[in-house]
Amino acid sequence: MSRTPRWNAADVPDQTGRTFVVTGANAGIGLATTATLTARGAKVIMACRNLDKAEAARDSLPPESRELAEIRRLDLADLDSVEDFLAASAPGRTGARIDVLVNNAGVMNLPHSRTAQGHEMQFGVNALGHHALTAGLVPHLTDRVVWLGSLAHLRGRIDIDDLNMERRGYRPMAAYADSKLACIMLAYEWQRRLDRLGGGLRSVAAHPGYTSTELIRQSGRPLADRFFELGNSLTWAGLTPEMGALSVLYAATVPDVAGGAFVGPDRLGGLKGYPKITSSSSRSRDAGVAAALWERCTEMAAFR
Repeated sequence: MSRTPRWNAADVPDQTGRTFVVTGANAGIGLATTATLTARGAKVIMACRNLDKAEAARDSLPPESRELAEIRRLDLADLDSVEDFLAASAPGRTGARIDVLVNNAGVMNLPHSRTAQGHEMQFGVNALGHHALTAGLVPHLTDRVVWLGSLAHLRGRIDIDDLNMERRGYRPMAAYADSKLACIMLAYEWQRRLDRLGGGLRSVAAHPGYTSTELIRQSGRPLADRFFELGNSLTWAGLTPEMGALSVLYAATVPDVAGGAFVGPDRLGGLKGYPKITSSSSRSRDAGVAAALWERCTEMAAFR
């Protein structure tokens, strides 16, 4: 019996005339997402903190794709930078609409550090900065926003009164898990609020499985970084960025993906494989906590 072909990059619909904002587009899943989208005719705004790395990443694309990629500076660890990006990206300023926002950028397993506004770095970049960006772009989007989650969310906990881990004490991987649970909960809460507003915008979450990127080797602890480096070196253990990007591309481009969906790989409990609609933890579906998280993030991200 023949198996149904699994969804892959060749199945991305034609994206000619559509504009995407992809955060963290200079490496890993963000660059793989950008490469596929531009190959399918989309214009991609590469929203990146390091402009030199972004230029090098764009130069790595084929010439026809390079022409469709535009670089704009965005530092999600600084809400002033988010505000500047939004001011420069308003359709009235650029003359072009934005169809899809892909909240891809992230940090993982960092030593304790803080954003420009004093928030714990992993929560500040992964969740809070993207929430502020989403709030600013939603009035200008035509289609959807995609939030990048992680299987690490299964270990996450949301303490509305301690989002910066000041009372609980900082643990790098716990902070990462919390931030990714926050991303998924914000995706679902944005969908609930978009439903109430009407208009058909969608908020979707996706996770890439275990993907071999530089993201996981940033802890500053040699033993922990060596463990993740070993995992990256095992071809059976980690997906390539191109494979990891498939869940993001599915969530961002498949026409009938429902708002509030969660997309991830289909094998080994979501560690690897091809994208499908899957499920997140019961904790991520707590609408009361998600609403409180959305309100708290909105307060924290209030532009000055």
